[in-house]
Amino acid sequence: MTVHFVGAGPGAADLLTLRASRLLAATDVCLYPGTYIDSDILGHCDADTELIDTQGLNLDQIIDHIATAHRADRDVVRLCSGDPSVYSALFEQTRRLDAAGIGWDVTPGIAAYTAAAADIGAELTVPEVAQSVVLTRVQARSTKMPAGETLAAFAETGATLVLHLAITRITEIAGELTGYYGSDCPVVVAARVSQPTQIVLRGTLGDIADQVTQAGIRQAAVIMVGPAVSADPAGGAESFLYDARRQR
Repeated sequence: MTVHFVGAGPGAADLLTLRASRLLAATDVCLYPGTYIDSDILGHCDADTELIDTQGLNLDQIIDHIATAHRADRDVVRLCSGDPSVYSALFEQTRRLDAAGIGWDVTPGIAAYTAAAADIGAELTVPEVAQSVVLTRVQARSTKMPAGETLAAFAETGATLVLHLAITRITEIAGELTGYYGSDCPVVVAARVSQPTQIVLRGTLGDIADQVTQAGIRQAAVIMVGPAVSADPAGGAESFLYDARRQR
């Protein structure tokens, strides 16, 4: 028996990896976060698969379900929205599984921010505009941020910022980042990207908060900030990788 932590991607059922699809089709039990996972994803499961929505469960209850399956020698898929390497609670779950002697592995998935970038046709690392992408969040009803990992510290680099779990604080975020990027800095907000209910907003730090309020976005959204998310990034250069002057 193995617990497979599987990245479910941003939501579209056809954005799963082949491995993820195979694991879902073969599993006995599937635990999934109903807040974020579109029902079409679960269509990859067999009709006899036990489906458990974790959105109303705490960590102990989730582990209890896994342990029950382990005792019955039933395989488990633990679906994670996006990719398990980012904001998936992977560490705290696998630590408990290790303590219980339950084996596990991880299958990566497409992160929501990469799906959002694909939707708008953007490269987040445009040469001479931005060569770094910072994945971060802000503190609200959540664990505290580590010392030094402040929004201001990241903004000072000028990198493309990708903020998760932060949409309810868009007004404060836009106000703080304006001092570093300017009010006309491009911003993209993508909610439930790739799903039928997808909303993608393009604006600036000066107007994006109003757009989010008007659209009524309150969860399942990523915020991307920086010149690279512009439809036509000013000052963008061509990569030296494909320069004709580069020795092959």
